[in-house]
Amino acid sequence: MAEPKLELNSQPNPNSLIISAPPSTPPDSPPATAATGGVWGSSLWLRQRPKIRVTTEFDSDSAVFFHRISCKVLDSLAKLKFSFQNNGKGELSDAQLALTSKYLSLHYDVEEKNALVNASFDVAPGLQFKALHEVKSQQGELSMVADLAGPAYKFELSSAVPSVGLPRATLKFPLGEVSLEEKEEEEEEEQAKRILSVNGILRGQILNGVCTAKYRDEALDLRYCFKDEQMTFIPSISLPSNAMSFAFKRRFGPSDKLSYWYNLDTNYWSTVYKHNIGNDFKFKAGYDSEVRLGWASLWVGAEDGKAKTAPMKMKVQFMLQVPQDDISSSALMFRAKKRWDI
Repeated sequence: MAEPKLELNSQPNPNSLIISAPPSTPPDSPPATAATGGVWGSSLWLRQRPKIRVTTEFDSDSAVFFHRISCKVLDSLAKLKFSFQNNGKGELSDAQLALTSKYLSLHYDVEEKNALVNASFDVAPGLQFKALHEVKSQQGELSMVADLAGPAYKFELSSAVPSVGLPRATLKFPLGEVSLEEKEEEEEEEQAKRILSVNGILRGQILNGVCTAKYRDEALDLRYCFKDEQMTFIPSISLPSNAMSFAFKRRFGPSDKLSYWYNLDTNYWSTVYKHNIGNDFKFKAGYDSEVRLGWASLWVGAEDGKAKTAPMKMKVQFMLQVPQDDISSSALMFRAKKRWDI
């Protein structure tokens, strides 16, 4: 540091002196080196790198691990996902690579060497174009969707590629949808005959419940659902087979629920009891008369939720299966799902 120096005031005064220090200068920055540049570049890359999500699932029944690695790319405009399976011997199988976005999706099967391309975009306000193409089979589907009197009413025309008949027409409205399509019908002479087929589904409010009618392949399924805060009752019938069944659900509190299903045509029945312990634990027990099997399971983590919302981002299910005809062959199985954010 330089020594301070003495200066005379602008107006001479023999009895006053001013002591001033020289202006300070910042120290010279060290020259940039390859090492410091590399550290700065790597830290910048880590901050800009998209987050990678790794999810692993294991099922003790099949003894197979399922892995999924995904991240957002192109400024979060698309998502890249790679998934595969491996068994206890470390053999890899079912490798899939997918790139999905709002308008274009690509799915590639590594083993089959096949790709599925799905595209969708708006041609004009209220008019949407969709295309689906499978590379290996050279088959796909083209469709146009138009809004009619608002987004609640839609009309869709879709055709297979290569075309094998008339396009399928579908009208969607708030109470359901109706579609008209051409299908092949085999006759006694084994000659295929193309006929028009009508399919549809209708929903409506009746009394305090919802009635649903579904018609497909000349079969009509009728279903009525009554539900309040404590009870749910769902009778259903299929025509022309006249097969009838009903489901009954009873809630005994915020944590306990009992469900029962019975088929009057086959006399098969099943029941399930559920008990929730907080938001992350669930106990279930049931019996199915068709397969003559009793079972009980314990969920750690929300059964229908994602792993990221579970404790430690991990979901576990333990299940005990007890065959009625051979109790000695009872089996204890478990499933686990874990997610890491890197």
